[in-house]
Amino acid sequence: MKYQKYPKLRLAFLISLAFFALMPLLYTIVNSFSDGSAYALIPSRLSLQGYWEVLLRRPHYLKKFWNSLILCVAIVAGQTAVSCLAGFGFSRFRFPGKDVLFFLVIIVMMMPYQVTLVSNYMILDRMGLVGSWFALVLPAIFSPFGVFLMRQVFDTCPNEFLEAARLDGAGSFRVLFSILIPRSRSGLASLVLLTFIDAWNMVEQPLVYLNDPYEYPLSVFLSQMNQGNVGVLCTCGVLAAIPVLLLFFYYDEDLADGIALSQIH
Repeated sequence: MKYQKYPKLRLAFLISLAFFALMPLLYTIVNSFSDGSAYALIPSRLSLQGYWEVLLRRPHYLKKFWNSLILCVAIVAGQTAVSCLAGFGFSRFRFPGKDVLFFLVIIVMMMPYQVTLVSNYMILDRMGLVGSWFALVLPAIFSPFGVFLMRQVFDTCPNEFLEAARLDGAGSFRVLFSILIPRSRSGLASLVLLTFIDAWNMVEQPLVYLNDPYEYPLSVFLSQMNQGNVGVLCTCGVLAAIPVLLLFFYYDEDLADGIALSQIH
């Protein structure tokens, strides 16, 4: 009620929060036009050298960008498929140990991925996948977060729709692909966006699982921001921000609705 009495004060407060939240991005964009000598709030000398290096002169920067994009698309596609199937099973089927198994999914979801990094490495090494992109994609596909999210989203669909479909002779896959998934667009959009961001920002997994630095994604290069040319580093930062911003602007409303749908009932 106090904020409603002072709309200008509330607006000023929100603008201040937005400014501080956007400041790192603006700082990166500004320094991408610097001559590469040092970081500055306003570069003393503007230059396009960073964009020339990244986009034209040295192709390995764009190679890292495409490495990141290919990995993220594979992870998003795989995790979406697995999460929809597993979430459908937890939401609409009864089987022994269902609650215990879902509880374990939540426990694993709450753990930092560093906890399972060693065990994943041992398993992937036994499978002969260490050193390839499969070592990055395979564990990410079976992330418990997507299973949890889609189970919560599918639970919001009224049983009457599913019962009517089954009376018409629809099987389980028909119910999933014709009713649940079309009704869960917001939840799927949230899963795609959050999975993409998580995969786009991974650093430790490529360092552990990949042997060839040429195969590293762009996120690994950006983790070394204290080294190298400032203009090149900030240009790569701008390049890394573009896909995430495009996805966010496209799915912004669906993201809010999907988070609301995933509330625990």
